[in-house]
Amino acid sequence: MMQVRKAGERGHFDHGWLDTRHTFSFADYYDPDFMGFRALRVINEDRVQPGMGFGTHPHRDMEIITYVLEGALEHKDSLGNGSVIRPGDVQRMTAGTGVTHSEYNPSAAERVHFLQIWILPERGGLPPSYEQKRIDLDASGPELALVAAPGGAGGGVTVHQDVRLYAGRIQPGQPVRHAIAPGRYAWLQVAGGRVSANGLPMESGDGAALSGEPELTLTAETLAEVLVFDLA
Repeated sequence: MMQVRKAGERGHFDHGWLDTRHTFSFADYYDPDFMGFRALRVINEDRVQPGMGFGTHPHRDMEIITYVLEGALEHKDSLGNGSVIRPGDVQRMTAGTGVTHSEYNPSAAERVHFLQIWILPERGGLPPSYEQKRIDLDASGPELALVAAPGGAGGGVTVHQDVRLYAGRIQPGQPVRHAIAPGRYAWLQVAGGRVSANGLPMESGDGAALSGEPELTLTAETLAEVLVFDLA
């Protein structure tokens, strides 16, 4: 079974400095039919205006992955980390017993467009930690690149949950297939472009939950960027 979550059906708030769309219930947006999927709890698509951002705020007991699509995002946290995340970078923060951080758009002219992803950890009370790696999606060819996995398998960032996050840029006419092992699930998030997913048309911002499907087959209609979560 494949349940599609259309981009226009997501929660949407325009705060001026922040334009945000919520795939799942988050903050003031509540949809009992979309509270998350398996261990995947949040996918927020955020666009932040130049010079603006999220002031210092706390998190705990959550795996937080930041994936920048356009522009740059400056990160600072209570662990002493400071960095700028750009397209091709994947950042993971384990909030664990508690961490504070801020995220700002350091540009004076360009918006930053990124996905903020929350995954429920395998257990509470983990020690807070931070990691950032650069992933060359173009080097993966017709395969999806593994960008996050338990223990940092495949060169991705470490995530403390039985979840593997893949990403890729798909060229038109170059189908990509991702096998889904028996008993596992998948969530597809289209980050850009248009694709056919198991025969169903999807476009930027669309998502889909796959249950009981042996494979996800993606065929791009335009150059497309996708994220695929392989979930227990």
